[in-house]
Amino acid sequence: MNFKPKMTFSQIINMNVGFLGIQYSFGLQQSAVNPIYDMLGASPDEIPILNLAGPLTGLIIQPIIGALSDKTWSDKWGRRKPYFLIGAILCSITLLIYPFSSSLWMAAGLLWILDAGNNTAMEPYRAFIADNLDAKQQGLGFQAQSFFTGLGQTLANLSLFIFPLMFTGYLGKLPTWVYASFFLGAFCSITSILWSLKTTKEIPPDAAELERIRNANHGFLSPFVEIFGAIKDMPKVMWQLSLVYLFQWYALFCYWQNSSKSVALSVWNATPGSDPLRYEEAVSWTGLINGWYNIVTFLTAFLLAKLASQHSPKWVHIVCLLLAATGFLFFPWLSNKYLLIVAITGFGIGWASMMGIPYLMVVSEIPKERYGVYMGIINMMIVLPMILQNVTFGYILEHFLHNDSRLAITFAGVLLILAAIATALISVKKGDKVNTILPTSH
Repeated sequence: MNFKPKMTFSQIINMNVGFLGIQYSFGLQQSAVNPIYDMLGASPDEIPILNLAGPLTGLIIQPIIGALSDKTWSDKWGRRKPYFLIGAILCSITLLIYPFSSSLWMAAGLLWILDAGNNTAMEPYRAFIADNLDAKQQGLGFQAQSFFTGLGQTLANLSLFIFPLMFTGYLGKLPTWVYASFFLGAFCSITSILWSLKTTKEIPPDAAELERIRNANHGFLSPFVEIFGAIKDMPKVMWQLSLVYLFQWYALFCYWQNSSKSVALSVWNATPGSDPLRYEEAVSWTGLINGWYNIVTFLTAFLLAKLASQHSPKWVHIVCLLLAATGFLFFPWLSNKYLLIVAITGFGIGWASMMGIPYLMVVSEIPKERYGVYMGIINMMIVLPMILQNVTFGYILEHFLHNDSRLAITFAGVLLILAAIATALISVKKGDKVNTILPTSH
């Protein structure tokens, strides 16, 4: 087994800076892509199916990349780093092109490419943490990713609030500020990944692991064989986590797809079709709201790592889910736009937990030589509920929720309560805690 040296706090931050660019891009997808669809003429019940790109590319790409990276080693490039770089380049190019979308289906097609790049870059990052940090520092490493998730998405959402004040008018069918936000995303995506590549070295495999990599089947079908084998051998705690993720990630897509329209209805009493200018105001304010919840995320990420070291990660996650659920239940029925910021704070805490704490429940039960493929399988647990949501929620929204985006977010709050109940049912070892040591910075 390789010796994993203790890292300083600054080293752990440097190794995770690349997550900033990845999550800036995801922040644009959550807050800007659906309003762009609205501006290009999509109806509310079309939005879920137009968002199918993210979960489908995640379902296909992440476990494959994970399996491939488990069997990769280059003395020059490392194991996970080549996939970071390829994904970041693809993501940056697509972000530069995206604002020039002239039709709804062009925007939807580019989203598929953007998500392919994001997923290629993001999946190895989870395994990167498990590879390079020992058990005592993994909690801090995963929550550092949660920190950069909050920071990257904060920047993305603040751009939706600030850039409309700086860049007015239209270029083609979209406002000028859309171009500015996506161009900044392209810059952040590639530069943040390059920073982590430059500042962090991967731990080389030991002789036995290197021999296993050399002797592994590298054929076309080998990733699929590895994925199905890993699913067959999957520890019980991961099966239990899959039920949590079913409710949790279905709920989150309901929020992200409907937040701007909910705010427009509850505060501005406007829809994209009835009053485009007032709807743009609502989109801008929603960017500020989503920026705030991501600020809360990066402010609380390391606190949750400390709490997970003192208590079971399971119970930390339960409390955070209930806080997020409470926020969603109040959010769509507040007509004061400032109170929306208060309501969404609970989701900010929940989002900090969702991006890091569940990994602490399972990482100790995953064999190190399969970190990549199992992190990809965890992502399958994320994207399958998203696919289910994209396929089914349009029907639910139209026939049961009257195409009312406010009811969609209320529905999301109920699902997060069910996710908290499912988390309580997870079997963990007695006294299972994460022994997270906070290193000194120098």
